[in-house]
Amino acid sequence: MDRFSEIRAFVCVAELGSFVAAAERLELSRAMVTKLVAALENRLGVRLMHRTTRKLSLTEAGETYLAQAGSLLGELDELDALLSHGASEPVGRLRVSAPVSFGMRYLGRIIGGFHQRHPQIEVELNLNDRRVDLVEEGFDLALRVSNLSDSSLVARKLAQVEDLLAASPDYLARHGTPQGPEELAGHQCLLYALTAQPNVWDYQAPDGTQGRVKVKGGLKANNGDVLTDAAVHGMGIVLQPRFLLEEELADGRLVPVLPGYHWHCLDLSVVYPVRRHVPGKVRVFVEYLEEFFKK
Repeated sequence: MDRFSEIRAFVCVAELGSFVAAAERLELSRAMVTKLVAALENRLGVRLMHRTTRKLSLTEAGETYLAQAGSLLGELDELDALLSHGASEPVGRLRVSAPVSFGMRYLGRIIGGFHQRHPQIEVELNLNDRRVDLVEEGFDLALRVSNLSDSSLVARKLAQVEDLLAASPDYLARHGTPQGPEELAGHQCLLYALTAQPNVWDYQAPDGTQGRVKVKGGLKANNGDVLTDAAVHGMGIVLQPRFLLEEELADGRLVPVLPGYHWHCLDLSVVYPVRRHVPGKVRVFVEYLEEFFKK
């Protein structure tokens, strides 16, 4: 039995959650799809799916196999299209991971513009502030707002993201405006949970000297939008990337705190696994990202 037919049947069933739906998409009988998936499980020596009359779910082995197999089939489809059409136009499914708040603000317009230029590429976007394992979880690339250290990935810097300190006028009226970083220790500060030390804020003073201050507060969260909203409602002082605070600063719901100081700066980068040949769909998306952020 054709090995790739087995893999394609399994991926289709797993994605659609149904043998019947997979059979319709693949234009095969339900019995043939069932036979292909069973043959794959027999060849691998593991169960990939739990089957009941009402529900189909993947085993842990099935989840792992789906992440890798889906990526493999995408590359094969792209190769087939390239050879059969002599085509310069990449095709296939592009799986992208990105942080939640950044993705909500930018990736709708980015992917919309990209789709107009490359309509044969289907983008599957996963917004998650967790740092995903691209290879293990089957992603083609990820956007990350961080200082990168993982040498197993290719990284292309797109822009620099500057953090700003801000609070609501109401909070500052009630608690006073800090005149220096050391005074932040006496304020309510809103902490971002996904940093290594949420309660330690690094800064550079106007004279170029560097320092850090330990802060505390009544809210620690793993999402910057929640912290920004809490700051707008007077809960404390927030330290977040400029792109998260721009709208609130522009309409006066937040005001800058210690504007002469520079806080944490991070790189916005696109990362993807090291490969001998970068898939065309990855190459053109990275090029589009670079073009977008140059503007």
